Amino acid sequence: MNDVTQRQYSNHLIQNYAPPAISLVKGSGSRVTDDEGREYLDFTSGIAVNALGHADPEWAKAVSDQAHTLVHCSNLFGNPLQGELAERLSRYTPKGRFLFCNSGTEANEALIKLARLHGRAIAGEEGKRYTVITAENGFHGRTFGGMAATPQEKIQGGFRPMLPGFRHAKLNDIQSFRDQVDDSVCAILLETIQGESGINPADPGFLRELRALCTEKNLLLLIDEVQCGAGRTGKFFAYEHAGIEPDAIGMAKGLAGGFPIGAIWVAEPYASLFTPGSHGTTFGGTPLACSAAIAVLDGIEKNDLLATITRQSADWINRLQELAKRFPGKIKELRGKGYLVGISMTDAPAPYVAKLREKGLLTVPAGNNTIRLIPPLNVTSADLDESLRILESVLGEE
Repeated sequence: MNDVTQRQYSNHLIQNYAPPAISLVKGSGSRVTDDEGREYLDFTSGIAVNALGHADPEWAKAVSDQAHTLVHCSNLFGNPLQGELAERLSRYTPKGRFLFCNSGTEANEALIKLARLHGRAIAGEEGKRYTVITAENGFHGRTFGGMAATPQEKIQGGFRPMLPGFRHAKLNDIQSFRDQVDDSVCAILLETIQGESGINPADPGFLRELRALCTEKNLLLLIDEVQCGAGRTGKFFAYEHAGIEPDAIGMAKGLAGGFPIGAIWVAEPYASLFTPGSHGTTFGGTPLACSAAIAVLDGIEKNDLLATITRQSADWINRLQELAKRFPGKIKELRGKGYLVGISMTDAPAPYVAKLREKGLLTVPAGNNTIRLIPPLNVTSADLDESLRILESVLGEE
């Protein structure tokens, strides 16, 4: 980071983030360049946001054209692109309806509000069913609802008391969830693959058992696909690998390829729980945001990216597994699917992340010991090969 930017960060920004090691000024495809002219292979994708990499020409043209046409009109009025985006997304979901917002935590807030509406609908106006069960080590955002749903001290610390109405159970342990269910519970919310805590997938069998439990107890099954959705695992939604149908889905991050957007999908008949005035957002579903998301869907579909991810990631993950076998003293295990992969290290990940950056590969730490690899959905096989070479070089150091 150059001296001017470093001074500006130090003097004028709230210090809620650790000081950045580098400052990025431009990108193209899977590559980014810092303010000193050094190029990196970017396997952070803005933390699963830049679905089509950096400066994708067709995405950039779609956003630029829309910026010259109509950027914002508020939800007091309709805009054709919001309707088009909802229709396009409906190709990837069961029958239901969409609500657009601006981020993942806003999507999860809307899911929590949906859970409360469902609880009131089945228990009456006294509102005795309002509890939501989430998974230990999950992450659902930093708003007060998102924090309450996130049982992590580093997220909740300093902000208590939390919003009431949340309990937590062990991921992949159906009995743990069943033990938390009583007459106050209205929904279960969890990530298909826990991202921030270290790439911990929910087992397909567990998700099927959870679906059955929710059906049995009249609970909503709310699936957080903010990080693992929008094609990242080779299916548009990661829950599809389990063959289940949730009652609602939260999505964001990669959905618009770098432009802020969030959304929820809600199955019929639960979508009718939201009535005029029950929820709203100034910026949700603007023409500009929707144009960016439609461009991402175009890129995924025209280039058959879901099939490419499935094919290329299988070989890449196999080779990562081979690296893990070669360096058992440094790598404990590999977790994830598609282009959302976590390398669980025997030591803290920060030194490895720094060494990988020095050698030209940007990665993301997660949890206490995990390195996240999150390439763009259209990453080339050559870039995947290069990531393996850099990883091998760093792991081979004493």
